[in-house]
This record gives sequence, C-alpha cells and structure tokens, in this order.
Amino acid sequence: MMHLAFLVLLCLPVCSAYPLSGAAKEEDSNRDLAQQYLEKYYNLEKDVKQFRRKDSNLIVKKIQGMQKFLGLEVTGKLDTDTLEVMRKPRCGVPDVGHFSSFPGMPKWRKTHLTYRIVNYTPDLPRDAVDSAIEKALKVWEEVTPLTFSRMYEGEADIMISFAVKEHGDFYPFDGPGHSLAHAYPPGAGLYGDIHFDDDEKWTEDASGTNLFLVAAHELGHSLGLFHSANTEALMYPLYNSLTELAQFRLSQDDVNGIQSLYGPPPASTEEPLVPTKSVPSGSEMPAKCDPALSFDAISTLRGEYLFFKDRYFWRRSHWNPEPEFHLISAFWPSLPSYLDAAYEVNSRDTVFIFKGNEFWAIRGNEVQAGYPRGIHTLGFPPTIRKIDAAVSDKEKKKTYFFAEDKYWRFDENSQSMEQGFPRLIADDFPGVEPKVDAVLQAFGFFYFFSGSSQFEFDPNARMVTHILKSNSWLHC
Repeated sequence: MMHLAFLVLLCLPVCSAYPLSGAAKEEDSNRDLAQQYLEKYYNLEKDVKQFRRKDSNLIVKKIQGMQKFLGLEVTGKLDTDTLEVMRKPRCGVPDVGHFSSFPGMPKWRKTHLTYRIVNYTPDLPRDAVDSAIEKALKVWEEVTPLTFSRMYEGEADIMISFAVKEHGDFYPFDGPGHSLAHAYPPGAGLYGDIHFDDDEKWTEDASGTNLFLVAAHELGHSLGLFHSANTEALMYPLYNSLTELAQFRLSQDDVNGIQSLYGPPPASTEEPLVPTKSVPSGSEMPAKCDPALSFDAISTLRGEYLFFKDRYFWRRSHWNPEPEFHLISAFWPSLPSYLDAAYEVNSRDTVFIFKGNEFWAIRGNEVQAGYPRGIHTLGFPPTIRKIDAAVSDKEKKKTYFFAEDKYWRFDENSQSMEQGFPRLIADDFPGVEPKVDAVLQAFGFFYFFSGSSQFEFDPNARMVTHILKSNSWLHC
C-alpha cells in the first residue's frame, strides 16, 4: 500500500464571463467540479485553459486514473457515474500526490503513541467523542504492536481537532458534504495530526457522518497508510454510510497494509491460567454467569469496563459484545490480587487501585512510579484500614470513597478530602445496601454492587430505579 502524500490546495471555481444556457451552465459547473476534484485528489496542475480543451490527453488520463482507482468504468469522460462519485463525501487526503516528498514508507519509530483531543464538536457529547476516538484507536491497536495513551495537555504525537474552512494549515475545509477530514503522515509537529470538518453533522450512528468510521480511516493515515483502491477497505477514500457499525472489522487489505509497516501484534500472553495448588482455597477461576457472582472492584479504563474478581478481571468494551477474561498479572505484574476498590480519573488518564491500606496508579498497562502509597495520604482518618469501593464523577470531578456504612468525597481539583464527611450511605443513597463492594458510573446513573446484586441509582431523583444481577454487565 502506498504511503501518504501531501495535501493539495483547493482551487477556486472558474467563472464564465458570458451568459450561458442551462445546459452550458451545467456543463461548465461539471467541469469546475472535476477540475477541483482532480487538482485536489489526483495532482492535476492548475491550468484552466488546458482543462477546457476537451481533447486534452492529460485530462483524459487523469479522469481515467481517478475512475480506475475508485472502481468505476474507465471511460476517460465526465459521465454520470464519475460526476456522482465526485460529489460524494470523502477523506480530504489525495489519492495521488507527490510521492517523492516521502523517501521510504513513513511510519512511527516507536510502538507507544500519545494522542490528545484538542477541542470538541458541538454535535456530540464529549464522552461520545472520547468513545469514538478510543474505539477508532482500538481498531488499529488490535492488529499491530501499537498502543495509545491519551494526553490532556501539551504536544501529543497525534493531535485531534475540529475546525471549519481555513484553520491554519493552508488546506481549508469546504463546507458540509465534501471533504470530511484530513490527516498527516507520521512525524513531528503537524505530522500525525487529524482535522475534522466541523461543518459536517457528526453522529454516533448512521444518521449523519459517523465519527468513529471517519476517525478510524484518518488514523490509518496518521499511522502511515495511503488510500486503498479496494472498495471493501477502511482506507478506501469514499465515505461509506452503509457500513454495519456493530459488526465493523478491518478488511484484510487494511490489515496487510498496517502490518507491512509495524508487523502483527505480539503473541498473546494474556490467556487466563488454571490456578495452582499454591493459590488460597476458594480462589478457583470464577464463572461469569454464576448467579452468586460478586465483584471485588470495578473501574472504567479509556472507555472500557474492568470487573475484578480474585486474581482475574473481565474486560468489556462498547464495540466488543463478548467480555474478555484475563489474569490481573498478565497486564500489571506488580499489582496485587483480591483488590478492594478501583476507579478512573479521566482528566488524568489514570486508574487507581486499592488493597488494604495502600493504593497504586496505572496508565494503560503501566504502573506509575512512586506507588504504592498509603491511603491516609488522601485524608482518611487512622481508623480507616481499607476502602470497600470508589467511583469518580468525571463531570463534577469528585471521587466517592465507600467504607463500611459511610462514604467520603474527594475533590480532584484541590486534591483534598472535602469537609463534612464521612456521611452515612443510607442518608444520601437511600435504597442502596450499606455494604458496597464496587461502584460504577454510567449513562447518568450510579451502579452500586453488593454481593450478587446491583442497585441502579438515579442521583437526580435520589432513588434506586432498578435492582439487577451483578453479572448483567457480562451479558449473563
């Protein structure tokens, strides 16, 4: 698969100096459209007179090249099918460009990359944008050795932003329905970055322009892939609104392309192992659909859900209906088993893990230096020896810690325990069992897990709305 070329500047439409008939105006408009399209995506030089000569061999060859690449009948003419394709929404990266600008195949010279979402579209909630980007990254992460972590400030390898028209890189967007986004190949500075046209209607489904599909395509460019002529490939330049989102998978063409740059993912060492005789009694491998199943701790992690039990955890994502099952030590060898609590602070891209009177901080699969630390450094009184559960409200930037029948509230901005706590769980979360094993925040609700039951709690109505089995999150 060819590597990414520089983007080509849009030219302005050519205006006729004389009044034209309807048919002549349409023909003129079609030529203007074709001229802009071939200049932008097929490296046509800006020579208006040359384009106006109907018998220009160069123009015919450019149209033939475009037709061949996009899977059309190769006529060399601006026929109906060709003009229809030219009007379709697509990626803003050219299909043909100045290949000599990139000696060798561009690729990142490292396997761990950082990304940052610089701003957001008003079309979607922020967490929906976060989820779409995380899902798009996962598409490439699953078939390569690459891993990604999010930054919330500073310069990341891949800077992601929404913009309209001219936005500072000399490749202006063109309004709704045409160029949806563009991205730059691997490298420093602007390279690797992705820009989305915010004149589009970005959506989570197929009702507008699906952000996940476009993001996954543009990330292919950020990782070094050029466009593919395979109409089944994610890297085909035209946007396909008919893609079955729930069943989305990379084509083999996409997999071959990205693995030609980075190779396949490392052999999995994450399969759950059968416990040995040295494992304490009662620690046999848990069954996810056991009606008596309870959890030790639950946390989110970059859009996924982690459910910890004994030495293991289930990993569930929005885009994979079947939860994965792993040993904790396969991901974090230095973490203990039989955890007490866990929670994620999104703004810090960090998950905190608690056991006994200590806690750890992890980012992705890396345990951070300087841990474990004592729980009393967070402001707990000496009488508290362990935490039963914890959850962080990412909007309010408050973290709730539960111990026995009480709870504390921690301010993430000031990094201090708030005054007036502890308070009784029964007073502020009526209907919830006072012994809490784990807490999860999702869909505007708090989910309190106690033994084999979970309590869906509406914080606005201050009431329990449903009582469910704890393992309902594992599709049981």
